Amino acid sequence: MTKVLVIEDDPLVNRTLISHLKKRGFEVRGAENGQEGLALFCDFQPDLALLDVKLPDINGLDVLKQVKAENKSVTVIIMTAFDDMRTTVEAVKAGAFEYLVKPLDNLELDLTIDKALQMKALEEKVSYLLEEKQKEYQIDNIIGRSPQMRQVFKMIGVVANTKTNILILGESGTGKELVAKAIHYNGPFRDEPFIAINCSAISDTLLESELFGHVRGAFTDAVTETRGKFELAGKGTLFLDEIGDISSSLQSKLLRVIETRDFMKVGGEKVLKTEARIIAATNQNLKEMVDQGEFREDLYYRLKVVEINLPPLRERREDIPDLVAYLLEKINRDLKKNVRKVPPEVMDYLVNQPWKGNVRELENALIRAVILAKGDVVLKEYLPLEPALPVKTEEQALFTQELVPLCEIEKRYIQYVLEATKGSKSRASQILGISRPTLDKKIKDYDLKIDTSE
Repeated sequence: MTKVLVIEDDPLVNRTLISHLKKRGFEVRGAENGQEGLALFCDFQPDLALLDVKLPDINGLDVLKQVKAENKSVTVIIMTAFDDMRTTVEAVKAGAFEYLVKPLDNLELDLTIDKALQMKALEEKVSYLLEEKQKEYQIDNIIGRSPQMRQVFKMIGVVANTKTNILILGESGTGKELVAKAIHYNGPFRDEPFIAINCSAISDTLLESELFGHVRGAFTDAVTETRGKFELAGKGTLFLDEIGDISSSLQSKLLRVIETRDFMKVGGEKVLKTEARIIAATNQNLKEMVDQGEFREDLYYRLKVVEINLPPLRERREDIPDLVAYLLEKINRDLKKNVRKVPPEVMDYLVNQPWKGNVRELENALIRAVILAKGDVVLKEYLPLEPALPVKTEEQALFTQELVPLCEIEKRYIQYVLEATKGSKSRASQILGISRPTLDKKIKDYDLKIDTSE
């Protein structure tokens, strides 16, 4: 039941309000002065307070300030016989929800109370969702007791309270974004935005606009001015996934932002500032790309102030049983199922898989097994795992007696993998160790003909 406190020095008005509010189903207490009201507030802990400005012992605004200091979430509606603009401004500044002028109209009062309670419920819901989101990215939810993962946990703890730039390295599916979110949500700016962008999924021109925003008329489709990711991130975190795929031109512009902390929108002239922390991630070897002249050395060292390496699942097999238990709990909760038993032979089977797609592949395999399960047991036959790719014919072999350029070998192998995976680009990109957009580009460049199954 919603609890309402009435602090009103006029006995008649006080009793009238209490009677009216009780009829509406509220639990109501009343006080006729400030001291009594403050004492009752501490004892009663109301959800809503109706507070008169003119009290015999304490100014109502002072009571408001003390009430809000005691409990920021309480909703306070100010009442007064004098419609004074100065008092209104001071009341709102002190945290009052609304300001009503006497004599009170019951309809207006009821509408104001309903609005206040609706706002309070919405705020509580948003707060709950934010807390749940933050819980999702606690360090406890990154599973692993292996030495490699203990080192990852240590690094998260070290960097979470800093604003330093971080570079996360690891194969696709190892959980790079999960680690980035854990760093963000365990730091002092957890209430600020976490903005993620996949640099490989967007063309170079659009990526610049996505990062920095654009003004109206900057290019053909720029019909309105937009805010870029740097601006949206505020004091939070900007997560740049697949940073190794950005062009040399964009590398230069990104370097300037990191060095100066300012940028301009595409087509704009106004200089904007950014306070966002940058966390970059890639499944590529950036050091090799630097050595080959494919990635700027100065940008590389700006990004990797702190470097976190995520091991592939095949290098931390001792973590797989814990991961299976955690993922099954999550999957069952999402699917409203109760498939939690894993026979020893099935667990051994899972532990010994190559897991080229890492944790993401493991989760997808378990999702399928849970969906198809007839009872509460994970069965081996429902795990969509593929054996090692066989060499079928002489023409399909990676190497032949014919000496050909390296690009031709790459072309043939990509074609072979696509055929072996029945045209599944997602599976093929995992096996090849490249992003889906990169695979699409190579298919186009090599003019590969495939029967796509997805």
